[in-house]
Amino acid sequence: MFLAVPHIFALFRGRPGRPAKPRAGVRRGALALLAAAAASATGLAAASSLTVLMGDDIPASSEFVQQLRADQEPGSRFELVRLPAGGAAPSSEPQLAPDAGTDPDRAANAGVRTRGLRAAPADAPLTMAVGPAAARAAVERPGQEPLVLAMLSRLDYETLKAASPAALRRSDRRVGVLLRDPAMTDQLALMSAVLPQKHRVGVVATPESEPLVRELQRAAQVANPAWDVRIEYAPDARSLAAALRIVVPQSDALMVLPDLIGDNQAATLSVLRAGAGAGLPVFGTSEGLVRSGGLAAAVSTPSQLAQQARLLGQKVAAANANASSNNGPLVEAATPASVRVNATVARGLGLRLPEERELTERLAAPR
Repeated sequence: MFLAVPHIFALFRGRPGRPAKPRAGVRRGALALLAAAAASATGLAAASSLTVLMGDDIPASSEFVQQLRADQEPGSRFELVRLPAGGAAPSSEPQLAPDAGTDPDRAANAGVRTRGLRAAPADAPLTMAVGPAAARAAVERPGQEPLVLAMLSRLDYETLKAASPAALRRSDRRVGVLLRDPAMTDQLALMSAVLPQKHRVGVVATPESEPLVRELQRAAQVANPAWDVRIEYAPDARSLAAALRIVVPQSDALMVLPDLIGDNQAATLSVLRAGAGAGLPVFGTSEGLVRSGGLAAAVSTPSQLAQQARLLGQKVAAANANASSNNGPLVEAATPASVRVNATVARGLGLRLPEERELTERLAAPR
């Protein structure tokens, strides 16, 4: 018996973020002041700056931004731009930066503030947009500083690329895109490690999921051993149950894509129930799916994504000098930082799986 699925798929919310830990100490603050003085003497900016555009207040985005702030180098500049719902206009309640004064701890954090949307300061080498709404605002924002768009799903990025192709390929600015989900090659590598004797994976997708389906099919062809992908489409919520009845008998495992089905709790539960009824393991891209009854997932937390986004920002900034030969955005999938396994589901399926740490190491080994 399948659950009724609403016609409009509602997006999952992320987990509450943990508060960022303070990083600046007296010694670090003193070093930051010395660095600032040296840079000022040579006519250069005191330190690199990061301008962060935030288009929502969901917990995952908040955790991402908190980690960015916590990892900011002492003496550098961190500016947070909060966009209201819909990104229609800038916030009108800026919070001024702390006064550096003579306190080294405060001096190390000088420049951290929230402000309204405006052009980035001249010494800001990088802008980072968090979430789809911020990404839409960022690509149309004036300025030549390199730009990183983070916390986007593959479908978010494909929609943005279709709506603003020229803005993503400007000759005077390089753009990096960090997708929030691991690549399909990593997902299939996990499935191969957990089910070494199986080779058929079933997927129910929506018409909008075509970019994800193509990526999965390419990854399945180059996997060793290769996977046979069985695809059925559910154009609307009512057709999900019928699609599952077709794909389940043809599959050794099911995968939930990060699309309108994977982002909807009722639809995901329908897939999990179908898998459980047929004795098939279900894989996905989120811890939530594993907690709800999926077998395993390769995941990266918002805090881990923030660290990857910083590294991508460095690559984009380095490439910005060659923006005249811009061939489009530098796109990276999330690097899976850990594997999550539902031990109860594994026992119910009669599977003896390696420990989560061992599976995580296996995924990381090819890198």
